[in-house]
Amino acid sequence: MRLSPLLIAAAAPISWGTSYIVLEHLHPIGPTSAAALRALGAGLLLLLLVRQWPRGEWWWKSALLGALNFSLFFSTLFISAAHLGGGLAATLGALGPLLILAFNHAVLGQKPQRTALQAGVLGLAGVALLVLSPGAHADLIGLLTGLMSVVAASGGYLLAGTWNTPPGASVLALTAWQLCWGGVLLLPVAWWLDGPLPPLMPAQLPWLAYLIVVGTALAYALWFRGIRDTSPVQISLLTRLSPATAIALDLLAGRHLGGPQWVGLGFITVSVLLGARPSPPAQADAH
Repeated sequence: MRLSPLLIAAAAPISWGTSYIVLEHLHPIGPTSAAALRALGAGLLLLLLVRQWPRGEWWWKSALLGALNFSLFFSTLFISAAHLGGGLAATLGALGPLLILAFNHAVLGQKPQRTALQAGVLGLAGVALLVLSPGAHADLIGLLTGLMSVVAASGGYLLAGTWNTPPGASVLALTAWQLCWGGVLLLPVAWWLDGPLPPLMPAQLPWLAYLIVVGTALAYALWFRGIRDTSPVQISLLTRLSPATAIALDLLAGRHLGGPQWVGLGFITVSVLLGARPSPPAQADAH
């Protein structure tokens, strides 16, 4: 039986939800340094597999995609989380599907489907209920960088869906180019934010290998394949599975959830199911 592209792509945010545990085991490596290592390491690994370089305009296209999907997204997300806390930063990130719907309406003239709009709002409410704490505090730098991370990721998803894959190249190749660009561009940012990279301990190597191979190389290959085979709106709704996975792992570790958090998990589940519904033929022919 052939699995649906959305079901395959869902493996990506589920694996990202485990990265919080991995980062704990990589301490004292800073979060931006870990992001640079995972992006560059995964990119080089995939590049070794595909043995294919960009051609022509795909040099700058892959660089732009790498900057949006990895460099700008990761760096602004981590700065935002440092100022706002992970809960409020995650809630801002849940604005992504609504931002993509707004862009499609304003620029492409595509009227948002009611189910997609409902899924976007439900998912936003679900993430807020799931991760926001009563003492969440917002400041201007955190809000601005958080919004920048949402714009960067949403723009990257839209461009990836619009440009698709270059002729004669695979999704793996395009993923490899983006990751390499993203990692290279993140290195100076990581040095500025985290300082020099501390030496890795032998016990940290399996965690780093998991983050590079499973949480990045495999995850993003499935993610961009999903964007190619479905739509940026449907794929972006799956990002809510990342905080849900992190909470599920906390439950396995003995954490207890309150009523609002269970409601939030329910909202996220419904939003993902709504987003998985196929688009009507009229939208596919909009252009």
